[in-house]
Amino acid sequence: HMRFENSNGEVGSISTSGTATAFTTSSDYRLKENIVPLTDAADRVNQLQVHRFNFLADPDTVVDGFLAHEAQAIVPECVTGTKDEVDENGNPVYQGIDQSKLVPLLTAALQNAIVEIED
Repeated sequence: HMRFENSNGEVGSISTSGTATAFTTSSDYRLKENIVPLTDAADRVNQLQVHRFNFLADPDTVVDGFLAHEAQAIVPECVTGTKDEVDENGNPVYQGIDQSKLVPLLTAALQNAIVEIED
């Protein structure tokens, strides 16, 4: 349904099947270099601060999640924007978080934990 491209070519897409929607980003090994194992996953996961909170616009709904600037210190690629940024009129420019960028770190930490449990 949608393709996202930049000067490198296609970098993502949104597609559907009869029962699902896929949001994809480029991941082919031929696009990558300097590939090494992730080794400090558990230490980094332990640094992530997980909170319970509500958004100002929805005070009756409490959710679990992260504060973008805190997560940015541990997994910079998961956050867009700058902490406390404002535009030329002094209005907030809010940070965003792509929680899917945390999945590789969480997976590596879980894999390490499984090895420890099995040992």
